[in-house]
Formats: sequence, structure tokens, C-alpha cells
Amino acid sequence: MKKIWQLIGKSGLIALIVSCQPAEIPSFKPEASPVVKPTLQYQVYELPYTTVHTLRIPAQGEFTVKVAVWESVNTLDTFAHKYGAIAVLNGGFFDPSNGKTTSYIIEDGQIVADPQENPSLMNNPTLVPYLEKIFNRSEFRRYLCGTTLKYAIASRNQPIPENCQLIDALGGGPSLLPEITAKAEGFFTQEGEKIIRDPLGMKQANARSALGITGQGDLIWIMVAQKPNSSGASGLSLPELAKFLKSLGVEEAINLDGGSSSSFFYQGKTYYGKVDRQGNRIQRPVKSVLILQKQQ
Repeated sequence: MKKIWQLIGKSGLIALIVSCQPAEIPSFKPEASPVVKPTLQYQVYELPYTTVHTLRIPAQGEFTVKVAVWESVNTLDTFAHKYGAIAVLNGGFFDPSNGKTTSYIIEDGQIVADPQENPSLMNNPTLVPYLEKIFNRSEFRRYLCGTTLKYAIASRNQPIPENCQLIDALGGGPSLLPEITAKAEGFFTQEGEKIIRDPLGMKQANARSALGITGQGDLIWIMVAQKPNSSGASGLSLPELAKFLKSLGVEEAINLDGGSSSSFFYQGKTYYGKVDRQGNRIQRPVKSVLILQKQQ
């Protein structure tokens, strides 16, 4: 509202003074921004000679990653059905001839698969010089530290952090980031120019599976699938896989069983990594897996 006053000055001129009262401003409270829950991010990368499936799992949120093992071997969709899993990734190394593990596996704090109980491994004279390294390979770990779940990649003999309990562990290897530890883990031996041992074909393109941890603590699952009828060597080598993981912001990474074992289940569908000479997908049952569930 405006009020007008008339004043007569010494000069006889009339001055008008306008008084303005501020208008009433309606009060309101800004709406609170909705809380956005961290969610899964599934992405497929089409590279010239391979297709890469990735699943980013937020460090904080409603999801958890656990380890599961079968008495013999089984398919990923069977694992998914048993555990009600959202996603499943093939896990540790095993001997397809007898279904026994060559990797340590811990589930709910207990060793459920021990490579030292595999006679094909223990009684193989060519592997005797490497057993100490084989038993100390890299593994994916899930800790309970107080009331907080934490993920890590560590060597088998690495101590458990203080005030933490080791819940699950799944052996694989070698570590891919921050560096490739194939020699230290008994995956690669070279004398001069001669390669003595290279069971993973480290520098050759192949189907691969891996797991990485970003600087923010998120997990990234990776499954590298070969392309049927590719004009070149299909898949990724371990150095190429490490480079790809680093491009996604991964700081620590571990290689998992690859080749014909490479497989990934997500939202009701299983993707296989290896193809035969006719271009058909190889569907091999596996010993152990990582499973993704909603937290209870």
C-alpha cells in the first residue's frame, strides 16, 4: 500500500513524499531433494574384437556380494535360482576333470574349498615347484568390520585387518591392478626369451572374467566375451584387461577363472565368453561364483 503526504516548503512548492510499505511475501519451505539410492549400472562395450559386459555395484546401498560354491560343478543360472541372486559371475579356478578346486574359497567364515585336497594338483610333479605360490594367490575378500561390510583384494597369506572378521574369500589371480603379479603367483615363468609356464596365455586374447574395486569402493564385475567369426584374435589379454579396468576408475583388480569358464548372469539371462571354432558359445558349469543379492 502507498501513502502520499503533501509538504509545503519555504519556496511554496509542494513536495510529494511517497511512502511505500513492502508487500507481504508468502512464506514457503523448499521441498527436500529426494534421496537417490545408489543403483546398479550394467553396461556393454562393443570393442573391435570383443564384447565386454560390466556391472558396477555401489559400495553403499542395498546390495551385497557373497561367495558360493557347489559340491561338484553347476551352471550360473542354477546358482542364481538357489540363492535368489540378481547377478552371478563365475569365480575361482578348478579342475574340470574332477570338479575339485585349485583356489581357496571361504564362505561364512569357513573354508569350503581347499586346493590342498585336490589330488590332481598335489600329485602333479610339474606343479610342485609352484605350489607355494599357488597357495598364496590373490583373492577377493568380504570383511565385517564392526557393523560395516568392506570389500578388498589381498594375497592368501595377508593378515586380516584389525577389528575385522573375514566372512567370504574367493581365490583367483593374478592381481591385475595396481600391477600384474603373474610371476609372483606362479602363473608365468620365463627364462630368457623362453616361456616356461603360462597357463592363462597372459599376453593372448581370450575370454576373461575379473573383479575390480574403484577409488570410491564400488565393485566392478567384468566378463570379456569373444566375438563369433571375428577376423582377429578375439577377447583381451591380461595387460589389455588391466588397461580397460583402469579406464573405468578401478584401482585394485583381480583376474578370475577365464576361457571356457567365463560367464555372467544378469536379470534372468546368462552370457558366455568363450566360442568354439564353429562360433558356438561354450557353456561350462563352474565350481564357485560371486553372487549379488539385496541386503536382508
